[in-house]
Amino acid sequence: MNIEQIVAGELSLGIQQVQNALALFAEGGTVPFIARYRKERTGEMNEVQLRALLERHTYLTELAERRQTILKSIEEQGKLTDDLRAKIEACMQKTGLEDLYLPYKPRKRTRATVAREKGLEPLAVRIRELNTPGVPEADLEAEAAAYVNADLGVASAVEALRGASDILAEEVSERAELRQHLRQYILDEGYFVSEIGDDFPAGTTKFEMYRDYRVRVRDIAPHNMLALRRGEAEGVLSFTIDFDSGTVASWLEEQEIQSEAGAVREFYRDMLADAFERLMRTTLIGEVRYDKKQEADRESIRTFEANLRELLLASPAGMKPTLGIDPGFRTGCKVAAVDRTGKLLEYVTLQPHKSEREREQAAAVLADLVRKHQVELVAIGNGTAGRETDSFVAEVLGRLDRKPVKVMVSEAGASVYSASEAAIEEFPDLDLTARGAISIARRLQDPLAELVKIDPKSIGVGQYQHDVDQRLLREKLNDTVESCVNYVGVDLNLASRELLTHVAGLSSSVARNIVAYRNENGAFRSRGDLLKVPQFGPKTFEQAAGFLRIRDGANPLDNTAVHPESYFIVERIAADLDVPLERVTEDPAGLRALDLKRYVTGEVGEPTLRDIVAELEKPGRDPRAEFRYARFDEGVKEIKDLVVGMELEGVVTNVVNFGAFVDIGVHQDGLVHVSQLADRFVDDPKKVVKVGQIVKVRVLEVNEGLKRISLSMKTPGRPGGFAARDKKRGAEKRAAPRGRTPGEAGRAPASVQDLMTKFNRPR
Repeated sequence: MNIEQIVAGELSLGIQQVQNALALFAEGGTVPFIARYRKERTGEMNEVQLRALLERHTYLTELAERRQTILKSIEEQGKLTDDLRAKIEACMQKTGLEDLYLPYKPRKRTRATVAREKGLEPLAVRIRELNTPGVPEADLEAEAAAYVNADLGVASAVEALRGASDILAEEVSERAELRQHLRQYILDEGYFVSEIGDDFPAGTTKFEMYRDYRVRVRDIAPHNMLALRRGEAEGVLSFTIDFDSGTVASWLEEQEIQSEAGAVREFYRDMLADAFERLMRTTLIGEVRYDKKQEADRESIRTFEANLRELLLASPAGMKPTLGIDPGFRTGCKVAAVDRTGKLLEYVTLQPHKSEREREQAAAVLADLVRKHQVELVAIGNGTAGRETDSFVAEVLGRLDRKPVKVMVSEAGASVYSASEAAIEEFPDLDLTARGAISIARRLQDPLAELVKIDPKSIGVGQYQHDVDQRLLREKLNDTVESCVNYVGVDLNLASRELLTHVAGLSSSVARNIVAYRNENGAFRSRGDLLKVPQFGPKTFEQAAGFLRIRDGANPLDNTAVHPESYFIVERIAADLDVPLERVTEDPAGLRALDLKRYVTGEVGEPTLRDIVAELEKPGRDPRAEFRYARFDEGVKEIKDLVVGMELEGVVTNVVNFGAFVDIGVHQDGLVHVSQLADRFVDDPKKVVKVGQIVKVRVLEVNEGLKRISLSMKTPGRPGGFAARDKKRGAEKRAAPRGRTPGEAGRAPASVQDLMTKFNRPR
């Protein structure tokens, strides 16, 4: 089978789907464009399928290229047999391919190389012959005596036998089938074991749970694997893989020893022990560790991708006049007013937390800003002084007749953006804190448009993101950002260069040219104007146009996801409905009654036509959820205000393999361990919660000294948890009762405390 057939079989796709998708990629197609606008050619493959196809095809192509290199190398050595060629051509894994190549791979001088130079290979061959059923007992020292040669450095028969053993041991260690079996044995039956060095007494390290740690290799959780590697890199702990060496020795002897002669069996037992301990153990353990690291990387990156997607697709409050407040005690609160396009209107520093006089002055200025700019939203950063500033703002807004909506906004990554080239370029005359306040305001207006300016690793929604494969992480996160941006669509006349860069088909330079053209010529009036932008050619237009929106443009279809290549179809539909083009969206019943088969062409089929009609029914709609925000308990501002049993509303800030972190408004996220997420068994936290979700939690345990908060989403004695109770009682806000005990919910597992130490991030 060729690569396309293999991929089709593995991914349960038709061969035509695979071939057409690969052809589209070869023509310069992007995943969002192909998934959205080429459904007829791919059989309606979605983005997940397209990315999986591309990834697997790339792997198999690289494998095929490596296979040809190996075959050529072995053939040039004159050692390529038909059997070996068949094994190499049938191998579908890179690790297995390298196992087959190992005996023929150019190598440095080894003990076996030295033994061959001393003329001992014939002795090794002779001993191999003696290891045959039915061959009579032989005197190995007598056999070896013939190879004693002082000129070659073989001083005795014992040295000759040692050299022959080195040759045979190397051959055994390079046998692909033996390595594969033993590697699998270690994976299946081995245990990761770790210990903390004597320089770190009990209770002095964040890796305390790994002091006497032991877990099956096959069962280790991704975050545990990455934690072990980090602890090792920091010199705090050491870890290896423990397994039954006796079982390994017995299996090797069973596979390799054929002779009944005592001397040969003893020689082989020693040689096999040396082959494994000296030449195989370390490399096999290293390979298994690497395999588990790769598994942990992939799982952690999947978690990061899922969290990032939820964060980027968080519901926008809308493009309304907004105040962004970056709170602070000593340096004051930086306040930025931005208009409905995100443009900075005014910037001031307020001091509401020093004296009563300054607080009153700050209140007057804040109230004036709200009135002056007709502010509809107030975004308050959730960092230091966040809750205190939130109370101050609530106090000021309470005096106003028209009250804006007040929301606490995550500051994660804001400082990274403030110091970035993009922020400096846009606001060269402002300091870091001012840029931070602007970013906080814009995050509330449209999270996606603002967060794309920040390196995803700085947003704080992953686990061990600095320990995983950075190339793979960067690739997957870029894919996620691209997917989210194109799913939502981009306002061509408001989008920043950073946001435009993630639109399908647009490079950074083209995005920069779009902004420059817009600044020089004013707002785009039609998608067709894009072709006037330098470097924006027909191919770029094909890929990007459908994802770029123009509000109030010359053509109403420019504010929809309908691709310009399909405008003629909408014009036919409008004519059939007997309405002007600009009013075609006003007849949803007529649109639903259309016979789509009438509009099928050689290039456009029913899948695309269904998308067109769906878009016309809700033109320019934002696919993100309706805006909601958490309401923190006004009486809970610091960790000392928490009481075991208290019930609070919070927002999920991060989801990891062992649970979820929740912001409850005390500058320190609490951990809901996976065992406390629901009144049922949960194998994957992502199935229960997601980043940005508003949840009800109950305080299980508080440790002020260590800044640890254990939370639960279970409701003792009430099947169904908070969701069932809320449905019964209604949606009205409830006061959080104090002094309740956790009851039968119990404490989180002891190891949770160590997890919280590593993942809880004070703000």
